Amino acid sequence: MSEDRNQAPLATRNDQDGVATVTLTNPARRNALSRAMMTTLHAIFDDIANDRTVRCVILAAEGPVFCAGHDLKEMNGISDCDKHAELFSQCSDLMLRIVSLPQPVIAKVHGMATAAGCQLVASCDLAVASTSAKLATPGVNIGLFCSTPMVALSRNIARKHAMRMLLTGDPITAQTAFSMGLVSDVAGDADLNDATMSLAHGIAERSGMTVQTGKQAFYKQLEMPLSDAYSYASKVMTDNMQKHDAREGIGAFVEKRHPTWRHE
Repeated sequence: MSEDRNQAPLATRNDQDGVATVTLTNPARRNALSRAMMTTLHAIFDDIANDRTVRCVILAAEGPVFCAGHDLKEMNGISDCDKHAELFSQCSDLMLRIVSLPQPVIAKVHGMATAAGCQLVASCDLAVASTSAKLATPGVNIGLFCSTPMVALSRNIARKHAMRMLLTGDPITAQTAFSMGLVSDVAGDADLNDATMSLAHGIAERSGMTVQTGKQAFYKQLEMPLSDAYSYASKVMTDNMQKHDAREGIGAFVEKRHPTWRHE
């Protein structure tokens, strides 16, 4: 499914100094993850994955709501089981695309992030939330348990915190989300953009090769037994040591100068 060419885009991309900002631009629908929205986002992320000039990504949104999750009107209009399966599979593919993206992704969260919108935040590598932001997995309130959001949520926070969110549907504040580990940073509402951009540019200034290596290794080792994780991480470091930027970075440190990255 693709966007109507006569309609405004559902999401946009803007690049600046190695940072790509992807913005959800359908506030009238609370930036819901419709089939068309997910198709648009997946295409944007695919383009970014192959763009070596991008070293960090910000996921933002227009309007008062970050993302309300799936488009319930669209879902309610589907009666075919196979179509529902395709919808949830598409959502899972989008979340996996974010995790597998070579560049780190930072969610810039304001307003509400609910259900699959909360899943979107949890799937990002980092998340900066405004003090007034709230997050929730309220599917239990409408008879549809947030099972796919549960996957990302349970990989971010402790089990009992995750279960409380999933079983009650109660929204949590940005500060509570920070204490749980669901978001990495909290900023004042007026400071959200600056705080997020500062974090993104700080990452973009590092070696793109090194950051990409680290992101990939982080998620891969998490699923391994301890001894296997150490064996894998040792190989990653060995391979990393052979790269130009590792030699340049270590040499610059020893010589007390700033490194010149080639991102390779």
